[in-house]
Amino acid sequence: MERKIETSVSDLPSERDGKARKWWKKLLGQRHLQTMALLGVAWMFIFNYIPMYGIIIAFKEYNIVDSIANAPWVGLDHFREFLQDDELGGVIRNTLGISLIKLVIGFPLPIIFALFLNELRSVRFKKTVQTISYLPHFLSWVILGGILATWLADVGIINNILMGLGLITEPISYLAEPKYFWGIVITSDIWKELGWSAIIYLAAMASVSPEQYEAATMDGAGRFQKMFYVTLPNIRPTIAILFILAVSGVLNSNFDQILVLRNSLNESASNVIDIYVYQTGIQQGRFSYSTAVGLLKSVIALILLLIANGVTKKLNNTSLF
Repeated sequence: MERKIETSVSDLPSERDGKARKWWKKLLGQRHLQTMALLGVAWMFIFNYIPMYGIIIAFKEYNIVDSIANAPWVGLDHFREFLQDDELGGVIRNTLGISLIKLVIGFPLPIIFALFLNELRSVRFKKTVQTISYLPHFLSWVILGGILATWLADVGIINNILMGLGLITEPISYLAEPKYFWGIVITSDIWKELGWSAIIYLAAMASVSPEQYEAATMDGAGRFQKMFYVTLPNIRPTIAILFILAVSGVLNSNFDQILVLRNSLNESASNVIDIYVYQTGIQQGRFSYSTAVGLLKSVIALILLLIANGVTKKLNNTSLF
């Protein structure tokens, strides 16, 4: 009995050595892929993790002419100042208003678009529609902002069409009216990202087994019934993951888009958190204060991510982690 125990114990190092050799052999065989992965990890570490050291200036009174280490500590003063700022109410209202409407309207639209696009029988027509729909995604907001500013001007195409149809009697300066700003931002964002967002759902639909559609057809299901009872259940995990990410980004209001479309006349409707941070941090040079606001926003986004992940996991048994 003792000899058997001694033999089994003595075999453990050799088993570990064998596993280590297999692991190194596998790693050597994948050296090209591993090198690519290591480059990505190095890039992320250098540009995403090392700069996180600068977060501490949110708790200091940092001056650009001095080092971060020599900046005096102020604790939570910047956070208190932000929460007591008179502009806070308008900033939060604009941020949540734009983001929540985008979430309610803009999130399901790519799913609906992908469902109908998936039902097209003509491959050529399907590819044409898909290409036209996601083409705006590749244009920057600087270009699209200029296009929208031209279309929405007093003498732009929008006013000409509406006046030609008799819907308005005089031109409207849409970008000069705060009441139109949210609608312009939400509509243009959906127009730009609709086709691109649908690609993920189309890829998920491509993995659905044709046998399920054949079985549904045998049972007498129509096209809409197959969409609802076959396609949607199969892409539900994809929808859940993207919904979690969308909820976590509800405090992001697409800084590039709003920066291009905003002006002094629509400032009351366009002043969101990202613009507020840009104005206080870059234009006014209050780096510590803007860092504190950005850090608070990131913490809230993390909380929203955890909540959305937990709720989705319970309801749909799908989660990020």
